[in-house]
Amino acid sequence: MPSVLFYVQYLLGIGHLQRSLRIADALAADGTVVTLVNGGFPAMLPHDPEVRVVQLPPVRARDARFELIDGDGRPLSDALREQRRVRLLALLDERRPDAVVTEGFPFARRAFRFELDPLIAAARSATPRPRIACSVRDIIVMRDDPERHREIVDRVLRDFDAVLVHGDERLIALDASFPAAPQIADRLVYTGYVSPAPGIAPPTDDIGADEVVVSAGGGIAGFALMQAAVAACRGGCLADVRWRLLAGTNLPEPQLAELRASAPGHMIVERFRDNLAGMLQRCRVSVSQGGYNTILDVLVAGARAVVVPYAAERETEQLLRAERLAARGRITLVREPELSGEMLAAAIDQAAAHNPEPLTIDVDGAARSARLIRALIAAPHRAARELAATVEAGMITR
Repeated sequence: MPSVLFYVQYLLGIGHLQRSLRIADALAADGTVVTLVNGGFPAMLPHDPEVRVVQLPPVRARDARFELIDGDGRPLSDALREQRRVRLLALLDERRPDAVVTEGFPFARRAFRFELDPLIAAARSATPRPRIACSVRDIIVMRDDPERHREIVDRVLRDFDAVLVHGDERLIALDASFPAAPQIADRLVYTGYVSPAPGIAPPTDDIGADEVVVSAGGGIAGFALMQAAVAACRGGCLADVRWRLLAGTNLPEPQLAELRASAPGHMIVERFRDNLAGMLQRCRVSVSQGGYNTILDVLVAGARAVVVPYAAERETEQLLRAERLAARGRITLVREPELSGEMLAAAIDQAAAHNPEPLTIDVDGAARSARLIRALIAAPHRAARELAATVEAGMITR
């Protein structure tokens, strides 16, 4: 059976890990042996039990300034870096995968070159040499720096067989955020969006039914949105329905306690629900940031939605995605600098009163990514773009 080593490092929200697990599940369903290496903090996300998840000594960002810290909240030490590097190389040697997939790198995660450069070098020198692919979301976040763009292009052309872009170019093409994309066209493949598994059912109880569901992913960057939601609810917005705040697994406990203390009686404050996609199928309005996975949950569910894209520091990803969707009449957009309880309440009232415009996008990204990775393994001398065409034509079976 073919085997894949899949590396993922998330820093704030859990979206990168969630997307990678969905692809890993699709690979496992096809009979591929998958080892998914998580460099972030452990997260209790559902996945196929056939996917082996290996936890590195965890690293995350302390806050939106992306200062890296270890499991004890301390800056990274050379000893921790070495421990992670040794473990990653040992996994490569133990598993001898047919393909190595890096989530984000080389477009992102430069701070982890201490372990990714050795991993890729070892993979390139292995016999037989595994195929090497990058898994990247629809939008890249980086400085508009031509030198950095050239560095990425050179790295892709030298070391990577494929760049799997988990998006639909009819909505957002990669060159909207990475102008040098045409220079790697032969390796660039759009997989479609990696959406929740089809057929996700709403919860069997009344969770989410006719509710205002406010979510903030992992929660580290969502406290301001939660505070505005509490203010909107206390101010009488949709006072006839129940509100539910999913504050996130990573929101600090004092902030969670503050939200619970200030929430009115018809508002429930929780950390997490593992069936957000199902809840959104029957909610009154979804209120969220504009992260990749949350937006897909909204779109697949067909929910009325207010989106407040995270835009601190140099973050542009969520705003670009939300602007495209707002321009097509699919969501109601509130820009983060304008966020207040009153502004959010007006947007929720607007969203609740109107049916969103229909939007056709490709959301089969998990299954197509799995087919493409298996095709890369089966045809080691063929270009990714050529293989993508044959996969779409049904010429390579899963």
